[in-house]
Amino acid sequence: MSVSTAALDPSVCAPLPVLGQDVTVPLVTGGEVTYAALDYAASAPALQRVWDDVAAYAPYYGSVHRGAGYLSQLSTDLFENSRRTVAEFLGCRADDQVVFTRSTTDSLNLLAAAIPANCQVFVYETEHHASLLPWRDAQVTYLNAPRTPGQAVETLERALADRDPYGPALVCVTGASNVTGELWPVRELAAAAHAHGARIVLDAAQLAPHHPVDIAELDVDWVAFSGHKLYAPFGSGVLAGRADWLQAAEPYLAGGGASRKVARRADGGVDVDWHTTAARHEAGSPNVIGVYSIASACKALTEAGFDNLVAREQELVSRVREGLAEVPEVQVLSLFGDDAPRVGVISFVVRGWNSSHFAAALSAEYGIGVRDGLFCAHPLVRTLLGSDPQDPGECGAPEAEPGERSLNAIRVSFGAGTPDEHIDRFLRAVTELVREGAQWKYRTEDGRCVPDRGEAAQV
Repeated sequence: MSVSTAALDPSVCAPLPVLGQDVTVPLVTGGEVTYAALDYAASAPALQRVWDDVAAYAPYYGSVHRGAGYLSQLSTDLFENSRRTVAEFLGCRADDQVVFTRSTTDSLNLLAAAIPANCQVFVYETEHHASLLPWRDAQVTYLNAPRTPGQAVETLERALADRDPYGPALVCVTGASNVTGELWPVRELAAAAHAHGARIVLDAAQLAPHHPVDIAELDVDWVAFSGHKLYAPFGSGVLAGRADWLQAAEPYLAGGGASRKVARRADGGVDVDWHTTAARHEAGSPNVIGVYSIASACKALTEAGFDNLVAREQELVSRVREGLAEVPEVQVLSLFGDDAPRVGVISFVVRGWNSSHFAAALSAEYGIGVRDGLFCAHPLVRTLLGSDPQDPGECGAPEAEPGERSLNAIRVSFGAGTPDEHIDRFLRAVTELVREGAQWKYRTEDGRCVPDRGEAAQV
């Protein structure tokens, strides 16, 4: 998978308008500043276009699939048209299904509930927990962290060659790491999986917002992603791909909408005829607004010119990496090396700093929002930090006092809505904190590093 380096057209590559771009936040040192949202990998701000589309639809809100009224019919059409929009955005094949879920985590748990009995699952230890943990009822093989894309393919091929060749198998892999931002060799991994009779699901939570995803071109069996990382509001997600395992499985949730017919039996029981379409796994009243917001985001990214958005983001990636490289105390985390293509997700540690202390100072003194911790990818971050996989650690919880080394890292992430000024401010802040230290005292409170507001004296 390659990253576009096409020439930028400034007229079409300005940051896309997002909610919150003018929000100001207080600084512990006094005054206010426009908030620099650099935590896109956790949740990207919603596009203004998405919010406007949702607001325009809201007065016409109605129940879907079951209503005879005009608003219900309009909402049903909008819901199903959104499914077609997402299918087109993902390059789905003619017989693929698009199932709407709550998130990437929900999508992968749905697939985990649908895999056949005795399915063998292969997953790298480098995965986000949403990909690492759902396979509780399967025979799981955890693959060691590869250090090159080629090694990733070789590791998978060896593992698949040793499996039972007659049973079902599934490979789960990320498209872009939520820790390092590095792109994985998805097409090559799909080829290896299929050559050994296995299927593959792509966790595109970090890939889809930053890079076009085409199911047919990548030749993956399923793709999962979340709306809240694709510039849409919280609470919606997608699982798209092959229908057969989904059709054969019991509904993920049992209830209205998943069933076509329910009848009492003479013995007092109930017979149920379940849908074979995507509705089989969409029981209950669906999140119509969440689904529509995903479709709106897909349209907005496409119409803005995804290749141009990718190219602009690559310029930001280069600027951040070059700026951090000028600070010797900063160590950027990487699996595949400096030359590996990546999206706008970069994690690092700072020598002499507790990562949570550093992130707290970025927020309190510069109005910059980043993330610290293990990013729900504990085994990967521990591997990258050179610590024992058994070392204790929690997402976002500092395990040392401010100024002491911790087992956590700092992650800066950005995307289509990030203005240049936010990147410039971040790089300036990193340099000043390392060279001059924090201007305020900090303490640990409820597992977080926070400014010590009980002491007004600066240090």
